[in-house]
Amino acid sequence: MQQTQNLSMQQVLAPQLQQSLVILQVPMLELRNIVQQEMETNPVLEEEPGESNSSSEESTTSESADDDFKEEFDQLAKLDEEWREYMAQSSAYSGRSEDEEERRQFFFDSIANQETLQQHLMSQLNGAELSPGDRKLAELIIGNIDDNGFLQTTPEEMHANTGVPAEDLQRVLNVIQGFHPPGVGAVDLKDCLLIQLRRRGRQDSMEYQIIDRFIDELGKRRFPEIARRLGVGVDEVQEAANSIALLDPKPGQIFAPDPNNYVLPDVSVEKIDGEYTVILNGEQIPHLRISNTYKDIMAQDSGNGSGEVKDYIREKIRSGKFLIKSIHQRQQTISNIANEIVKRQLEFLAKGSAYLRPMTMVQIAEAVGVHETTVSRAISGKYIATPQGVFEMRYFFTPGYQTAAGESMSNTSVKEAIEGLVRSESASNPYSDKEIVSILSERGIPIARRTVAKYRNELNILPSNMRKRY
Repeated sequence: MQQTQNLSMQQVLAPQLQQSLVILQVPMLELRNIVQQEMETNPVLEEEPGESNSSSEESTTSESADDDFKEEFDQLAKLDEEWREYMAQSSAYSGRSEDEEERRQFFFDSIANQETLQQHLMSQLNGAELSPGDRKLAELIIGNIDDNGFLQTTPEEMHANTGVPAEDLQRVLNVIQGFHPPGVGAVDLKDCLLIQLRRRGRQDSMEYQIIDRFIDELGKRRFPEIARRLGVGVDEVQEAANSIALLDPKPGQIFAPDPNNYVLPDVSVEKIDGEYTVILNGEQIPHLRISNTYKDIMAQDSGNGSGEVKDYIREKIRSGKFLIKSIHQRQQTISNIANEIVKRQLEFLAKGSAYLRPMTMVQIAEAVGVHETTVSRAISGKYIATPQGVFEMRYFFTPGYQTAAGESMSNTSVKEAIEGLVRSESASNPYSDKEIVSILSERGIPIARRTVAKYRNELNILPSNMRKRY
């Protein structure tokens, strides 16, 4: 055993900044628990009971208080007023009785929190030794990973949207593909399974060869053909197939939310006076203020050791002020993003998912005036209630295609078009992937056969030979 020393540079976030990023990223119910924990550990924080408590607006500092600290109180009062206005607007859409609210509160208290895949990946990213630039790229990539653990876009597409060299994106993606769960960050099923085998050091195995060269044949269970082309026995291929079946085709699903859990949208979209309006749901976020008791202590003359008490209270008040500001910024950021989504998805809101327009985080970040990683954090685990149903905010961020008419079309709309073709096809003569490509091309949607096969698999649609009915 020996001791060694080495020098390295690593980005370390200040505790307050870490708290601010966590507040931005967590869903509403989890944020509510965080706020309650802060109230338990910070004695100067208390929840404002209602609008009738107007006394909190009165000045509680005397001339003996420090001038700079009085300025902090003024800033806090301004934030408090903005937060009060927001809460008043939110409560206007809730007309529940006290008993109903109490039952509702009990229900929310009984909901258990569950770590999301994005939160799990971000926690691993915080422990990785990456430069600040690579860390931002990693956050952007994680923001584009779906609940199954697959990357929704390719490094080439991300390069086209961001201008970042594709090789840099691929290099950082390789780091993320080393995170838990094995297979996360893959671009498709083949990539996912190969990553898992590489993590186990089985690059030279028969399983790796079969997945790499014959994954389509494997899916159709054409074991004799695979055996002939590999020059091995069918029983060896069967054994390898059984081993492949033990790999996880959807590594992110272990973090998928329980379908029986209640989903509380952070944002609602309602049509009011003919226009779609974004309404933030802030009912479950306590409206915080600084307790008047501690303000009075700060206003008292120093003496009898009260200097240490004042220092302690001063620090707690500053901590509370930062928490209030972070919550306010979180709500404002989510509101800005939601408004931009609504502005770009009017046809979707009116007609449904077939009219979903392609949209990237980079586009929204530029419109809102933040970095794309901020957008990624802000939409993580958040839901939006629309006239078309409740959707995860990440649902609206999809790459797209340029039609022959010059219009943009999201891949979600393309998937719906494929699903519609399969629903209307003849049972005795179903469309092949090649025929689907031809039909979509006639509609002005340029798409590769490989992409059709990928989308068909994501929709759980069997190949044409397995859909045929005699």
